[in-house]
Amino acid sequence: MAGRVQGKVAFITGAARGQGRAHAIRLAEEGADIIALDLCGPVEGVPYRASTPEDLEETVGLVERLDRRIVALQADVRDSDQLQDAVRAGVSEFGRLDIVIANAGILTVAPAHEWTENQWQTMLDINLSGVWRTAKAVIPTLIEQGQGGSIIATSSVLGLKGAAGAVGYVAAKFGVTGIVKSLAHELAPHRIRVNSLHPTNVRTELMDNTMVRKVFRPDLADPTYDDAIDSYAVLNLWDVPWVESVDVANAALWLASDEARFVTGSAIPVDLGATAK
Repeated sequence: MAGRVQGKVAFITGAARGQGRAHAIRLAEEGADIIALDLCGPVEGVPYRASTPEDLEETVGLVERLDRRIVALQADVRDSDQLQDAVRAGVSEFGRLDIVIANAGILTVAPAHEWTENQWQTMLDINLSGVWRTAKAVIPTLIEQGQGGSIIATSSVLGLKGAAGAVGYVAAKFGVTGIVKSLAHELAPHRIRVNSLHPTNVRTELMDNTMVRKVFRPDLADPTYDDAIDSYAVLNLWDVPWVESVDVANAALWLASDEARFVTGSAIPVDLGATAK
């Protein structure tokens, strides 16, 4: 069924690449215009390649080739003023807001006692507080419009179960699950639905990098893609290492559409059975 979000406007954080870009493309394919945000720069303590302005421009081109409109802005989810300015700019351009995907996030891996204070604070500031700040920035507009809406937060399978070596990430993603549950209650009188997505490994630069490969192949000093690929599947019931970004985007599209009009406060796994273990 084409046009599942026709005429709607989606606000997406972390949209320069990976899951955020996939959300922008998938929603644009189904008729939405896009407000795309990304930091487009490095985060201290994060050891894999940062997104760039060129990545964000590529997202813009991909959406425009689908004959949809897009406003792309560099903004940091650690800064409430930047988020609020971005909402104002996007709504000024498109006249409305319907869908919000709080997707921006980072990954740092180390035993709990080796995390530095800065690593811990940065993880919570982006992966947890960034979701709250995004919600804070968009909720007044959604309420004022009086037409409901859909807020979707990217959590993780590690927002439903624990894992060694990722204490800050797990804490943040469990917190995202809690934010969603609370907001679903608060926003129910306004018919604003709030749900979370819980992917297993997703093939993006957040997961496919040297830091994460070493987690799955600690026996090797510098594991390659080929060395690690089979080990990624240990998280999942299926013998598959990861899902693709479009698999998560398809779930987000469903939550954004009227097909999920009575779904709120839910945690939706896209996880190859990882949370069933």
